[in-house]
Amino acid sequence: MKLGVVGLPNVGKSTLFNAITKAGAECANYPFCTIEPNVGITAVPDERLSVLGKMYNTKKITPAVIEFVDIAGLVKGASAGEGLGNKFLSHIREVDAIVHVVRCFEDSAITHVENTVDPVRDIETINLELALADLETVRKRREKAEKNIKTGEKKYADEAAVLLKIEAALNEVESELAGMDENERQYFMQELGLNSSGLDEVVSAGYKLLGLISYLTAGEKECRAWTITKGTKAPQAAGKIHTDFEKGFIRAEVVSYAELVKAGSLVAAKEKGKVRSEGKEYVVEDGDVVLFRFNV
Repeated sequence: MKLGVVGLPNVGKSTLFNAITKAGAECANYPFCTIEPNVGITAVPDERLSVLGKMYNTKKITPAVIEFVDIAGLVKGASAGEGLGNKFLSHIREVDAIVHVVRCFEDSAITHVENTVDPVRDIETINLELALADLETVRKRREKAEKNIKTGEKKYADEAAVLLKIEAALNEVESELAGMDENERQYFMQELGLNSSGLDEVVSAGYKLLGLISYLTAGEKECRAWTITKGTKAPQAAGKIHTDFEKGFIRAEVVSYAELVKAGSLVAAKEKGKVRSEGKEYVVEDGDVVLFRFNV
């Protein structure tokens, strides 16, 4: 799973990327300092691991990780090829979610491609370019589906109908962005989370945005967070540790992190009846502390 860091040129994307991942991407005070995407991996903040580490006197703590991609800046007209826009938009298509970096500070020493600092305008520029790029992609696919309708296969007619609805919705996105008043713009900024701050919040929010959760394993050798998609059942979650765990899955012994910490130890949690035995249909929850039983 990848999170793409996007925005106008020279707004601090690589600076944020470096702060989060410590990857050392080049930062400079000029547009298009980044051409090819930089990739970095960072730990997902999870204080539960530290608590479990102390409880189990563990030798090693291994957090979940997430991948960030520092993508070169987009400019107005990117969807039409401005500023190597087509190349940069193709990089965005390869990520699973987007982190939009917006400049909200004044500094005459740092250039801005529009010469003035206006975060609302900049948000609209990027969102409009992304919507226009999506619109073009949908339009081409719809036209292809419509040409294939003559083959007589119903799936092409269904696809064309769905794509026509998506195309209409994207056209309306485009119209809304162009017609926002000041109050709507302020609401738009809040909806995009521009009032939040903190690198950990960015990482955690990105993890959640991708639909990911962590279950935990704990012991003297290691406390570790394992990344799974929300809704994953126990055997598939076990497979994240090793394929043999999934193939020979028998059951999962599960206690919630909160109940384990409240009890003070696994033994105490068992005595209180908080450790459950779950089968193949159990959907693993975020914060479950799990021991898998298997046989191969």
